[in-house]
Amino acid sequence: MRMTVRPVYEEMEEMGTVPILRGFTLLEVMIAMAILAIALVAVYQSQSQSISMAGGSRFLTTASLLAQSRMVEIDAADPREVAAGNGDFGEDFPDYRWQVEIGDTEIDVLKKISLTVTNSRMVVRNSFRLILYKVVLR
Repeated sequence: MRMTVRPVYEEMEEMGTVPILRGFTLLEVMIAMAILAIALVAVYQSQSQSISMAGGSRFLTTASLLAQSRMVEIDAADPREVAAGNGDFGEDFPDYRWQVEIGDTEIDVLKKISLTVTNSRMVVRNSFRLILYKVVLR
Protein backbone atom coordinates (compact mmCIF):
# COMPACT_ATOMS: atom_id res chain seq x y z
CA MET A 1 0.00 0.00 0.00
CA ARG A 2 1.38 3.18 -1.11
CA MET A 3 0.59 6.53 0.51
CA THR A 4 0.36 9.54 -1.63
CA VAL A 5 0.13 13.04 -0.46
CA ARG A 6 -2.62 14.86 -2.20
CA PRO A 7 -2.92 18.58 -2.10
CA VAL A 8 -5.33 19.89 0.46
CA TYR A 9 -7.41 21.66 -2.17
CA GLU A 10 -8.12 18.39 -3.97
CA GLU A 11 -9.42 16.82 -0.78
CA MET A 12 -11.60 19.86 -0.11
CA GLU A 13 -12.93 19.74 -3.66
CA GLU A 14 -14.02 16.16 -3.16
CA MET A 15 -15.80 17.11 0.03
CA GLY A 16 -17.49 20.05 -1.68
CA THR A 17 -15.91 22.66 0.56
CA VAL A 18 -13.63 24.70 -1.64
CA PRO A 19 -12.26 27.62 0.37
CA ILE A 20 -12.94 31.10 -0.91
CA LEU A 21 -9.66 32.94 -0.96
CA ARG A 22 -10.14 36.33 0.65
CA GLY A 23 -7.79 39.28 0.53
CA PHE A 24 -7.43 42.85 -0.56
CA THR A 25 -7.07 43.89 -4.14
CA LEU A 26 -4.41 46.35 -5.18
CA LEU A 27 -7.06 49.02 -5.75
CA GLU A 28 -8.42 48.61 -2.23
CA VAL A 29 -4.95 48.92 -0.75
CA MET A 30 -4.21 52.05 -2.80
CA ILE A 31 -7.48 53.70 -1.71
CA ALA A 32 -6.73 52.87 1.93
CA MET A 33 -3.24 54.37 1.59
CA ALA A 34 -4.67 57.55 0.02
CA ILE A 35 -7.15 57.96 2.88
CA LEU A 36 -4.37 57.39 5.40
CA ALA A 37 -2.14 59.96 3.67
CA ILE A 38 -4.90 62.59 3.71
CA ALA A 39 -5.57 61.95 7.40
CA LEU A 40 -1.86 62.19 8.28
CA VAL A 41 -1.49 65.50 6.41
CA ALA A 42 -4.44 66.92 8.39
CA VAL A 43 -2.92 65.72 11.67
CA TYR A 44 0.48 67.20 10.75
CA GLN A 45 -1.04 70.58 9.89
CA SER A 46 -2.98 70.60 13.14
CA GLN A 47 0.14 69.80 15.15
CA SER A 48 2.15 72.46 13.34
CA GLN A 49 -0.52 75.09 14.00
CA SER A 50 -0.68 74.06 17.65
CA ILE A 51 3.06 74.52 18.08
CA SER A 52 2.92 77.91 16.38
CA MET A 53 0.07 79.07 18.59
CA ALA A 54 1.88 77.90 21.73
CA GLY A 55 4.96 79.93 20.75
CA GLY A 56 2.83 83.02 20.10
CA SER A 57 1.05 82.62 23.43
CA ARG A 58 4.36 82.26 25.24
CA PHE A 59 5.64 85.47 23.63
CA LEU A 60 2.50 87.45 24.46
CA THR A 61 2.57 86.31 28.07
CA THR A 62 6.25 87.06 28.57
CA ALA A 63 6.21 90.35 26.66
CA SER A 64 3.14 91.67 28.46
CA LEU A 65 4.61 90.87 31.89
CA LEU A 66 7.96 92.46 30.98
CA ALA A 67 6.20 95.54 29.58
CA GLN A 68 4.10 95.90 32.71
CA SER A 69 7.15 95.65 34.96
CA ARG A 70 9.04 98.27 32.93
CA MET A 71 5.97 100.52 32.80
CA VAL A 72 5.63 100.33 36.61
CA GLU A 73 9.23 101.57 36.89
CA ILE A 74 8.44 104.45 34.52
CA ASP A 75 5.21 105.28 36.35
CA ALA A 76 6.98 105.31 39.74
CA ALA A 77 9.66 107.72 38.50
CA ASP A 78 9.33 111.50 38.60
CA PRO A 79 7.26 112.40 35.52
CA ARG A 80 9.60 115.28 34.60
CA GLU A 81 12.57 112.90 34.50
CA VAL A 82 11.00 110.27 32.24
CA ALA A 83 12.80 110.29 28.90
CA ALA A 84 12.75 108.25 25.70
CA GLY A 85 15.22 105.40 25.56
CA ASN A 86 15.79 101.73 24.99
CA GLY A 87 17.42 98.75 26.63
CA ASP A 88 17.14 95.09 27.44
CA PHE A 89 15.85 92.98 30.30
CA GLY A 90 19.18 91.51 31.35
CA GLU A 91 20.41 87.93 31.39
CA ASP A 92 17.04 86.50 32.43
CA PHE A 93 15.44 87.51 29.12
CA PRO A 94 18.29 87.96 26.62
CA ASP A 95 16.07 87.98 23.51
CA TYR A 96 13.77 90.75 24.73
CA ARG A 97 14.40 94.47 24.28
CA TRP A 98 12.34 97.51 25.21
CA GLN A 99 11.97 100.97 23.73
CA VAL A 100 10.22 103.97 25.32
CA GLU A 101 8.82 106.87 23.30
CA ILE A 102 7.40 110.02 24.89
CA GLY A 103 4.85 112.06 23.00
CA ASP A 104 2.62 115.06 23.54
CA THR A 105 -1.15 114.97 23.43
CA GLU A 106 -3.78 117.60 22.73
CA ILE A 107 -3.96 118.27 26.46
CA ASP A 108 -0.87 120.17 27.64
CA VAL A 109 -0.45 118.40 30.99
CA LEU A 110 -0.92 114.90 29.54
CA LYS A 111 1.99 112.91 28.10
CA LYS A 112 1.75 109.73 26.05
CA ILE A 113 4.33 107.14 27.09
CA SER A 114 4.61 104.27 24.62
CA LEU A 115 6.61 101.18 25.58
CA THR A 116 7.40 98.55 22.95
CA VAL A 117 8.83 95.13 23.86
CA THR A 118 10.35 93.09 21.01
CA ASN A 119 11.77 89.59 20.75
CA SER A 120 14.80 89.36 18.45
CA ARG A 121 14.41 85.62 17.79
CA MET A 122 10.88 85.79 16.42
CA VAL A 123 10.37 86.77 12.79
CA VAL A 124 6.68 87.69 12.74
CA ARG A 125 4.47 89.15 15.47
CA ASN A 126 7.50 89.87 17.60
CA SER A 127 6.47 93.13 19.27
CA PHE A 128 4.12 94.13 22.05
CA ARG A 129 3.14 97.73 22.75
CA LEU A 130 1.85 99.21 26.00
CA ILE A 131 0.69 102.83 26.21
CA LEU A 132 0.37 104.95 29.35
CA TYR A 133 -1.06 108.44 29.57
CA LYS A 134 0.45 110.35 32.46
CA VAL A 135 -0.26 113.76 33.94
CA VAL A 136 2.88 115.90 34.11
CA LEU A 137 2.51 119.08 36.14
CA ARG A 138 5.20 121.68 35.66
